[in-house]
Amino acid sequence: MSYVKKDEDADLGLVKVDRTQVFQEASNPHNRAKQQRTARLFNSSPIQPRRCRILLTKIALLLYTGEKFPQNEATTLFFGISKLFQNKDASLRQMVHLVIKELASSAEDIIMVTSTIMKDTGGSTEAIFRPNAIRALCRIIDATTVQSIERVMKTAIVDKNPSVSSAALVSSYHLLPIAKDVVRRWQSETQEAAAASKSSGGFSLGFSSSSGQIPMNNSTMSQYHAIGLLYQMRMHDRMALVKMVQQFGAAGAVKSPAALVMLVRLAAQLAEEDPSLRKPMMQLLDGWLRHKSEMVNFEAAKAICDMRDVTDAEVNQAVHVLQLFLTSPRAVTKFAALRILHNFASFKPQAVNVCNPDIELLISNTNRSIATFAITTLLKTGNEASVDRLMKQVSGFMSEITDEFKITIVEAIRTLCLKFPSKQAGMLTFLSGILRDEGGYDFKRAVVESMFDLIKFVPDSKEDALAHLCEFIEDCEFTKLAVRILHLIGLEGPKTSQPTKYIRYIYNRVVLENAIIRAAAVTALAKFGVGQKDPDVKSSVKVLLTRCLDDVDDEVRDRAALNLKLMSEEDDDMARNFIKNGKSTFLDSSTAIERLTHPDSMFSLPAFEHQLVMYVTSDDKEVFNAPFDISKIPIVTREQADAEDRTKKLTATAPTLKAPKAGAAKPAASGAEAAATASAQAQRYAQELSQIAEIDAFGAVLKSSPIVELTEAETEYVVTLVKHIFKEHVVLQFEVKNTLPDTVLENVSVVATPSEEDELEEVFIMEAASLATDEPGNVYVAFKKVNGEGSLPVSTFSNVLKFTSKEIDPSTGEPEETGYDDEYEISEFDLSGSDYIIPTFASNFNHLWEQVGASGEEAEETLQLSGMKNIADATEQLAKALSLQPVDGTDVPVNQSTHTLKLLGKTVSGGRVVANVRLAYSSKTGVTTKITVRSEEESVAALVIAAVA
Repeated sequence: MSYVKKDEDADLGLVKVDRTQVFQEASNPHNRAKQQRTARLFNSSPIQPRRCRILLTKIALLLYTGEKFPQNEATTLFFGISKLFQNKDASLRQMVHLVIKELASSAEDIIMVTSTIMKDTGGSTEAIFRPNAIRALCRIIDATTVQSIERVMKTAIVDKNPSVSSAALVSSYHLLPIAKDVVRRWQSETQEAAAASKSSGGFSLGFSSSSGQIPMNNSTMSQYHAIGLLYQMRMHDRMALVKMVQQFGAAGAVKSPAALVMLVRLAAQLAEEDPSLRKPMMQLLDGWLRHKSEMVNFEAAKAICDMRDVTDAEVNQAVHVLQLFLTSPRAVTKFAALRILHNFASFKPQAVNVCNPDIELLISNTNRSIATFAITTLLKTGNEASVDRLMKQVSGFMSEITDEFKITIVEAIRTLCLKFPSKQAGMLTFLSGILRDEGGYDFKRAVVESMFDLIKFVPDSKEDALAHLCEFIEDCEFTKLAVRILHLIGLEGPKTSQPTKYIRYIYNRVVLENAIIRAAAVTALAKFGVGQKDPDVKSSVKVLLTRCLDDVDDEVRDRAALNLKLMSEEDDDMARNFIKNGKSTFLDSSTAIERLTHPDSMFSLPAFEHQLVMYVTSDDKEVFNAPFDISKIPIVTREQADAEDRTKKLTATAPTLKAPKAGAAKPAASGAEAAATASAQAQRYAQELSQIAEIDAFGAVLKSSPIVELTEAETEYVVTLVKHIFKEHVVLQFEVKNTLPDTVLENVSVVATPSEEDELEEVFIMEAASLATDEPGNVYVAFKKVNGEGSLPVSTFSNVLKFTSKEIDPSTGEPEETGYDDEYEISEFDLSGSDYIIPTFASNFNHLWEQVGASGEEAEETLQLSGMKNIADATEQLAKALSLQPVDGTDVPVNQSTHTLKLLGKTVSGGRVVANVRLAYSSKTGVTTKITVRSEEESVAALVIAAVA
């Protein structure tokens, strides 16, 4: 059965064409009648252009819809079509060029018509077939014959007819990969085409001028093609690209809005890649915000908002322009502006706050797409006081919008739940309400996932959320959701104050549902009996499981029998570990089990999945035949996994309604992406270090720092650093990149000298043997902690890069035998207290604050952060510098004048660290902060504060 909607208008368009029938009409030796008609058609004197165009149109339709003629058929068609060059009809000639261009890739001996097509490229200026002739010419030649058409192409590129110019430019674009050197010689002509403002008319491709748009006809489109070709020619020459952007970015230099959009994206790319170009490129982007074309304004605003680490000063004008568009009478303009603001609000909600009055007016817009984006943007930018009012407005039109928009709103509300935990009651009521409404699987899953997050990250909402989910599965039509909810009830229900009230809901599923849900219910039921101290409850669970032994499904019976057996064992720990998702006792590797020392420890699932995929898909038979080594999988605590999960959910942008177009500017990295990248890097470092025997002897890596840049990106030798912390050692990994051309560095080492030599003792320096141009290599310097395993040494390191420099002999391509020793001083860096701290998540910060304060030590410091322009930046930078995890939603400041940041982490040895940071902002003095840190381990609190003091 086909689920594809039938196109009701399909029969009203072109006739249906069969490839075999078309070829038979063209040339079938077995059908003499048709062969004669076709012969008369192609060879008759005079030729009948109209009938020939109909047959050529059928062939073109087949080629454009993906049909492929075999080589012999394509060659037969090609020779038949080539006879039509004898006719002078312009429309027929245009069609002949079109079909020859499409047959060029499959027919043989097509080169024979080159001279005929070349004549057509130089016809009169009014000839409509000239653009098609140019396109066909560039398809039938190969790399060895491109030079023979160079004169033709240069002339066509600067032709006064914009259609001819565009055809030549686009054809040059396709010739560039096969004849790069020849096409690059056409730069001056391409430059002339890009700068020319052709006055010839053309059909309109854009909006009318009354709507504020510049009419985009085929004359301005040739500028777009010319700039695109220039970019391809110069893409590896940054200075040439900068010059091109500045030249054509000047006011009035380019008339085509499409060409300006390309320049906007190119300017944004240059600003991202080279910090020294950021200021001039941002000035150009700012100027394009005032262009007459709306599409240029939107592209410039989007590029600025997507810029990495964009400041409030840089983004103010873009937000102001988008705010003006919010009041436009055109719905598409309002929607485009609102969508950019909606995405940007995920990263800098405080910058979008100024637009809130205009956005609130759009909540009641008749266009529900606009209304949905308006409410979700307000949910991201609103403060705690406005949550209740916004929730009432959302409830008013939820029933009028599609599931796709409902999911967008639910995602925004989930983020809001994590940002303002104190408002969980109202949000939970809203979520439970819409869970009862009509909707598809994706919508219901989004709501259920939001409730799961509330249970996981906002403990106060657990019992109410579980109650709502229990009611939902009483009438749930989706098996997958029912199974997931039963699993969650089995995990969280026994931990509540009254676990027995959930047993009835679970057993109802055993009685009323299908086999899949019944099996899940049996497993959930067993979790209430294992480890249960109340004998009556345990006995009741056994009775219910015993009834399941008579189920008609073998999976349900087997699960019931297994769980009853486990519950009857004297060793309750084994049953608890097996049923309650404790230690991974199902694994055969005893070494792996021993690594899970903490009750809540678990394997890093992303790393586990990656290693399994690499193992299964490996082409190396030796790797696949060997047993999978689970000992290489990193171990994390559930707190670490929850912290990463919360960061991902809190900072991820709500899903957009349409996928971004190809070539669009890449958005700035979100907090979730940064966390995922950091986790992946740590796993990669651990794997690389384990391959080095000298470092593998130090044991497991406890923490790897973010990358520290010790040189500028433009220097001769680019050096970056990663600090790896072990139990008794510290390993410094220097990545060195040689940027000097025709030079090889050998015996590369780094002499790192700590200021506190009595705390760190150098063990070895592992050199990089040889570094060719632009090939990075690693140098490892290992230190031993003098004071033993529990010490946390801090120090400032001075560093000198030492190497032997050898030039490459141009005749042999090999480095010369002799070189000279050289050294290069690189920047100092600090090994600070934050390098020993791992961010950690917990749901009850206040309890931990009091608990750590009662048994540990406290340190306090007041700092003036004059370089910070607002509280949001200070919050982000402090959390990063202290290497602590913001909790209770305090990573997103609500008040822009005062804020309290709550931070949590643990040392590499497991001691907890909590910090309370009070911030106040003044336009005169910047951000003033009072940092109070408490730690379970001695002297750790002072070390953490020293990292920012």
